[in-house]
Parts: sequence; structure tokens; C-alpha cells
Amino acid sequence: MALVLCYPKCTTCKKALKYLDDKGIAYTYRDISIDNPSFEELKFWHERSHLDIKRFFNTSGNSYRALDKEKLKDMSLEEKLELLSKDGMLVKRPILIDGDKVLVGFKIEEWEALYGQKA
Repeated sequence: MALVLCYPKCTTCKKALKYLDDKGIAYTYRDISIDNPSFEELKFWHERSHLDIKRFFNTSGNSYRALDKEKLKDMSLEEKLELLSKDGMLVKRPILIDGDKVLVGFKIEEWEALYGQKA
């Protein structure tokens, strides 16, 4: 069963959940603002996703805008993961984990590649 980390007020998350519901894909929902991903989870998902760590940051959110971007550039991967694990609102969403696949954000073409064409 897939795990989906979302923020309830996020319209992109709502679209992603509708997509899963329409496809009949079973998932566990996790509110990222209440149950933030841990350092270990983020590290594991980052490794599985093969994405740049930048993709895990919610660059349009207030928490990200409040960061010192120069300091962020100089941080190690571990420091960035630690920062993400401290504030769920910094984390890009939705995050979908299904087996060994990890998708960050709702890019329809990536989700279609995982689940097939929309019915």
C-alpha cells in the first residue's frame, strides 16, 4: 500500500489524492503538518528517489522564504535533511512512497509512469 504525505489545505495534494482515488489505488494518508517525516525517513526516500535534495524543499512556502538561502547553499546533505525533518511545512508535497518508488510533488507524467494511463 502506498503512503502519501500531504498537507490538508494544499490544492496540489487534493489533486494527487483524487488521482489515487480515481485509479482505485489504496494508500495511507499522513498529514505532514502533524506527522513530519523523520531524518531517517527523508534520508531513505531521498536515496530511493534519486532526486536532488532541492526537490524535497517546498520553495513556495513561507517557511522556505524565511530561510537564509546563502546558508542553505553551504549546508551538507545531512544538515538539509535535518532542517527538513524539523519543519513539515518546509517539505515539498505530496510525497508518494509506493514500494521502492518515491515521487515528490504531483507531476502527472511521473504518476502516470508509475500507475499507468488514467482510466
